Amino acid sequence: MLDVKFIRENTELVKQALKNRGYDFDLDAFLQLDEKRRDLIKKIENIRFQKNKANEEIKALLKEKKDVSSQIQVTKRLSQELDTLEEEFKKVKQEFNWQVLNIPNIPHSSIPVGDASANKIVFTKGRVRKFNFKPLTHIELGEHLGIFDFKKAAKICGSNFILFEGEGAKLERALINFMLNLHTKEHGYKEVFPPFLVNRTSMTTTGQLPKLEEDMYRLRDDDYFLIPTAEVPVTNIYREDILEEKELPIYYVSYTACFRREAGSYGKETKGLVRVHQFDKVELVKFTTPQSSYQELEKLLGDACRVIELLELPYRVILLATAELSFAATKCCDIEVYAPGIQQWLEVSSCSNFEDFQARRGNIRYKEAGSGKLRFVHTLNGSGVALARLVIAILENYQQKDGSVVIPKVLRKYLDGRKKLTK
Repeated sequence: MLDVKFIRENTELVKQALKNRGYDFDLDAFLQLDEKRRDLIKKIENIRFQKNKANEEIKALLKEKKDVSSQIQVTKRLSQELDTLEEEFKKVKQEFNWQVLNIPNIPHSSIPVGDASANKIVFTKGRVRKFNFKPLTHIELGEHLGIFDFKKAAKICGSNFILFEGEGAKLERALINFMLNLHTKEHGYKEVFPPFLVNRTSMTTTGQLPKLEEDMYRLRDDDYFLIPTAEVPVTNIYREDILEEKELPIYYVSYTACFRREAGSYGKETKGLVRVHQFDKVELVKFTTPQSSYQELEKLLGDACRVIELLELPYRVILLATAELSFAATKCCDIEVYAPGIQQWLEVSSCSNFEDFQARRGNIRYKEAGSGKLRFVHTLNGSGVALARLVIAILENYQQKDGSVVIPKVLRKYLDGRKKLTK
């Protein structure tokens, strides 16, 4: 959430940011609503003052045993005016709160302006493998090896779900354990295992609500949501809390399943593991001071890249342009791995700095050392990294001519020393 005072004082900057994002929002109408809200607050406070003054006069007159009928009429009139104004203020405040939650974050000045065509490749690492045979897709490899089954998953639930079987299930578990161990033992993150359901306030804090509600799975009988990412429960660990500056930065890593309806049409025609409604992910979340958040973003990106490097997969880092940013992010880099079977670069991580956008929504603050002033923390997160696209990359990059798949060296200890997946 943006600071309303900041919006008032930097109206043109915010308008330009909305334009750069390609985001349709009537900022002038919002500012008029804000002015009306503040005017109502002043009127309500003034009438309350008059009412209190009239009540004091009544008390004084009663002590003197004087007539107070005219003063009582005044208080009745003031009470009626107050009721009318408070009812109006309630409606205005509700609309104001809704609108302010629908204003996206301001893109950082360092990122390119435009849509996906303006995204910038920061660097590419690793060689794209050249095959002496036609590489199979992960769907063909999975069916050949018997490691996952889409038809059974569709029978159990519906389309765009996946059932991992046998060595496929073990591979998924191996990847999760490998990433958790890497981030806790080498990168200094504390592991947490949060609920997979969160309440509406938690989803609002991280920015999924109200804008993205149609993409989320919601329970019918309770106002709970299946999490789209561990970012939601982990960021909300400190909602409404005040931290000490000496506690920062705080690093968390979490494995969770993630659930997304993908209501957009782009998700409906995608085959295989590229876009599924439920997937596993290891998430990295940071709480930092404003002064250190961009240094921490670079470290976060490096921690996520390290996963891909240890798996010896070709990858690239993309700096997202303004129109490609998520609603809450101010700067984001995607990590994409190459999948030679389907001949696509696949996003497996988005590393983002939200500055104080989420912290304002969740009232997450810290006490500044020395001054004791309360400041909003900066929050960051990134996938470290996401499945099942990582599985796609491993299967398609490590496949052999006979349809077997070599297991990356770093994973073998998690798979009883096995070197290959075979039929």
